[in-house]
Amino acid sequence: MKKLSYSYVKDLQRYPTKAIQFGEGNFLRAFVDWQIQQMNKRGLFQGGVTIVQSMPRGRVGQLAGQDYLFTVMLEGMQNGKAVQSHEIISSVNNGINPYEDYDAYLQLAHDDNIRFIFSNTTEAGIVYHEGDALSDRPPVSFPAKLTALLYERYKAGKKGFYIIPCELIENNGKALKEIVHRYADKWQLGEDFSSWLETENTFCSSLVDRIVPGYPKDRAEKFWEEWGYEDTLIAKAEPFLIWVIEGPKEIEEELPLKKAGLNVVVTEHLKPYRDRKVYLLNAPHTTMACLARLAGIKTVGGVMEDPDFYRLIDREMFAEIIPSLDLPKEELTSYAAEIQERFRNPYMEHQLDAIALNSVSKFKARLLPILAEHVKRFHKIPSRIALALSGLLKIYGEQDPASAKAIDLPDVLKEFSMAYHSDRYVWDILSNETLWGMDLTKIDGLPAQVEKGLQLIEKEGVRRAVQQANEEALPIEK
Repeated sequence: MKKLSYSYVKDLQRYPTKAIQFGEGNFLRAFVDWQIQQMNKRGLFQGGVTIVQSMPRGRVGQLAGQDYLFTVMLEGMQNGKAVQSHEIISSVNNGINPYEDYDAYLQLAHDDNIRFIFSNTTEAGIVYHEGDALSDRPPVSFPAKLTALLYERYKAGKKGFYIIPCELIENNGKALKEIVHRYADKWQLGEDFSSWLETENTFCSSLVDRIVPGYPKDRAEKFWEEWGYEDTLIAKAEPFLIWVIEGPKEIEEELPLKKAGLNVVVTEHLKPYRDRKVYLLNAPHTTMACLARLAGIKTVGGVMEDPDFYRLIDREMFAEIIPSLDLPKEELTSYAAEIQERFRNPYMEHQLDAIALNSVSKFKARLLPILAEHVKRFHKIPSRIALALSGLLKIYGEQDPASAKAIDLPDVLKEFSMAYHSDRYVWDILSNETLWGMDLTKIDGLPAQVEKGLQLIEKEGVRRAVQQANEEALPIEK
C-alpha cells in the first residue's frame, strides 16, 4: 500500500507560508491546520503553514516523510445527525526542527508573507525559564524561542505578527506577551524593541474547543484499506469546534475564518465564552474523572450511558452550574444540551484516565469557583460538586491504580499521602492552601459534607453515593 505523499495525491494546491505554528501535535493539526484548509478551499486565505517543532522529540521528521500531508477524520454527532468524514490536509508546507537547524528557524523572521503565529505547547508551555539566553540555539522555553524570533524580525525592519496562542490557560495571549517582555528586559534588547513589540505585534488571547482524541490506533489499518493509502498521522476529531479570539475586528479580514463558515468569534471580551466552556464542559469532565472511574467506567460516553452517573452530571450542569453563572440562561441551557450531545458521541472514546491528569488543579480551576459562587448565592453546598471532591480525596488518598489512579505532580501526591491515614484527613487536605489557593474549611458545612460523602463511598460504594446525591430535589433550569 502506498504511503500518503504528493506522489500519491498530485492535485492538492499549495500556497505561500502565511503562518508559523509552534507544535505539531494532533490538536493543532485537526484544529488550526484543518481550518486553514477550509479557508483555502474557498479561495479566502491562500496561505500555508510552517510548523516549528516545539520539543527536542517531535514529529517534524514523521511529517516530512509524508510530504507534510495527513488526514483529519471527523466522527460524531452534530445537530442530532451522525457525521463521518475524512479529508487530506495540505495546508502545512514544511516543518523546521530548531534543535537541528536553528538558522532555518530564525530565517522565518525574514519572510514578509508570514503574518500569523499559532501555538499549542501544552499548559506548561507558556512559562518563563530562568536559564534561557538569546545566545542559546535554541532556548529551552517556547516564549524564549518566540522572543528570539521576534527580535530577528525587528532587526530586519519588518512588520510584526498576529500572535494567537491556543494553550489552555486563562489569558494565554496576555501571559505570553508578559513573558516575552520579561525576556526582552533580561536580554537587554532595548527600548526600541520593546516599543516595536507593543506597536507592531498583536497578542490575542484565545479559547479553543474541539475534542481531538488523536490517532485511531485500533482502526488505522481498516481506514488505510478503505482509503487506499497508509497514513501514520491520522488525526481524529469531533465535528464541533469553536475558536474565540480576543482581538481587533481587523483580524477577520486577514484571517477570514468566519467567511469560510467556521464557528469563530472575534471579540473584545473573551471571559464570558471562557466561563461557559470551562464550567459547562470541563467541570463535568472533572466530576466524571473523580467519581465514575471509581465505578469502573472508562469513558465519557460510558458515563452518559449509565443512568445513575448521567443523572448526576445532568443535575450538576443544570441545577448547580448554570444557576451560578452570570450569562443568559437560554444561551447556557442550549450550550449545555449541545455539550451533552458531544459527551454522547458514539465515535469518541474519550478516556476518563486522560481527563484525570492533574485533577487537583483542574478541580481548583473548574469546580471550586462554582462551588463558592453557589454557596454565596443559595447558602447551600452543591451536593454533586461536593461529592466529586469526596471522590477526589478517595482516589488521591489511596493512590491505588487498581481502582482509579491518581495522576498528578509528585509534590501534590505527597500532600495527600502524608495526610491520608490521619483522623483529620478531610480537614487537613481541605485546609491546605497550597493545594487549593484558599482554606476550604472556611466554607461553612463543606468539610462535614465531603467527609460524609467519603465515608459513604468507602462503606457502600460510589454508586450508592451517586444515587443518594441524585435523590436530592433541586430546581432544574432547562
